[in-house]
Amino acid sequence: MPRQVDHDNRRRAIADAVCRLADERGLDGVTLRDVADRAQISMGAVQRCFRTKEEMLVFALGHVGERISERVKARLISSPAQSARTTLGHAATEISLLREEHHAEARVWLAFVAQAAISEPLATTLKTNYAALQRAFADLISEATDDVDLLNPQREARALLALADGLTAHVLVGHLAPQEAQDVLHAHLGSLWERLARPPHTTFDSPDHQGMP
Repeated sequence: MPRQVDHDNRRRAIADAVCRLADERGLDGVTLRDVADRAQISMGAVQRCFRTKEEMLVFALGHVGERISERVKARLISSPAQSARTTLGHAATEISLLREEHHAEARVWLAFVAQAAISEPLATTLKTNYAALQRAFADLISEATDDVDLLNPQREARALLALADGLTAHVLVGHLAPQEAQDVLHAHLGSLWERLARPPHTTFDSPDHQGMP
């Protein structure tokens, strides 16, 4: 058992080293030798944990996702008995990585997203993560209303997830200030709750919108 715990800790240390290097120079600048130096272990130790660089990157991407998920959970635990609406707002804010202290993490995340365009294993991991987030968002949207026929929870979840992800990039490149991005996100959530509160005849269930994806 101690060997397994040590092995897991070493893999996480390597993932942290990958993230620090990716923040500094992008994923193209991440080499096994540099990772070993940054993690203060031998090249052989890195290769015993990961057979290829791509396998190492896939694990590091999952490591970043776990850190964000744990932060969401910690925020919810610190404020128990929250409504579905409040929970959704907190979750969307955390995954958008808008705060100053999360900009390094945002740079790493976007580096992985860019690399996923040419790496099927990374793309598969991202698609799995996005699908899980979309399901969680859709469940919270459904929970926030007694009449799920008022709107399409999956469609709304997709839109919210895409918005949160896009705001990450807009803040990172300086197109939006963090507070401006927060305002955009809150305005979108406010519009969502307004639509949930409307009578059925004023929602997207009208004839003009039937059949929309």
